Amino acid sequence: MLSRILCLLLFVLSSFPVIAPQAEAGIVVVLNSRDATVSLLDQESQKEISTYAIGKEPHHLMATPDNKSVIVANAVGNELVFLDPKTGQVQRRMKDIADPYQIGFSPDQKWFVSNSLRLDRVDFYQYGGKDLSLVKRVPLAKLPSHMAFDAASTTVFITHQGSDQVSAIDLATQKVKWTLPVGKLPAGIAMTPDDKYLLVGIMGSDYVEVIDWRAQKTIKRIKTGAGAHNFRALGDKRNTFVSNRVSNTINIIDQISLENVATIDVPGGPDCMELSADGKTLWVTLRWIKKVAVIDVPSKKVLKLIPVGRSPHGVYFMDHAPRI
Repeated sequence: MLSRILCLLLFVLSSFPVIAPQAEAGIVVVLNSRDATVSLLDQESQKEISTYAIGKEPHHLMATPDNKSVIVANAVGNELVFLDPKTGQVQRRMKDIADPYQIGFSPDQKWFVSNSLRLDRVDFYQYGGKDLSLVKRVPLAKLPSHMAFDAASTTVFITHQGSDQVSAIDLATQKVKWTLPVGKLPAGIAMTPDDKYLLVGIMGSDYVEVIDWRAQKTIKRIKTGAGAHNFRALGDKRNTFVSNRVSNTINIIDQISLENVATIDVPGGPDCMELSADGKTLWVTLRWIKKVAVIDVPSKKVLKLIPVGRSPHGVYFMDHAPRI
């Protein structure tokens, strides 16, 4: 009798469909700086899910070292907004962070640095895993813009868009170690994987300037497109993308040979970039046409243009390739 009941029970259960748990869709966070909003896109369907107000002039964003939050820097709003990287929803707000235009953590996670573009200074905070403690504000020349760190977390390097310079600041003492002249309107800056050279996007021209930061001198100019602006590594410890906002192109630079090895045509002022974990899909904000481009890296072709808000700038998703 018991065996007959068990067989009947198994038959009844087998008649119901098995419902597999749904995987959470990858969320793409896009900052619309002129609309003061965030657009959330679905990474798989490549469609917009929602848009919500975030604060005045959100320009750049980055994950916390523990990857539990994404920090949005509201430059004119004078605050940092922490988002859930899985859902894109607001977790908390940190007020009274003056003009956080570009932000960054030192590799050793001890320092949080904020470039104040309109206030012509750099703010240094100690980071304790959750809260920030202001240590010093360092005046610089005009329009401190982007930043990069050395691997040992001794120095942060800052581009000055308004005075055509790069400065090196000691993290421990917050003192300027040196300042070098570079090309017109320097913007994005990145350290090569071997920690030897700084790459600087010269937005007022058509090249990337290569600086031997230990010798404190420029050693090369790599020809790119006009308006060389920002960098995103391919994650292979060799190549990096550089976006060219004026020529509407993206170049791939070999960081060992220091040569431009490929060009991708992208409309609308390509700016910030994010790369899928498999390295095959590049997402690019297009500042002038209110869209995000999705690019197939192997074929170097634009797959789709996704409408977002005005002047889209920063872009981020969790499932990304390494940043070196």
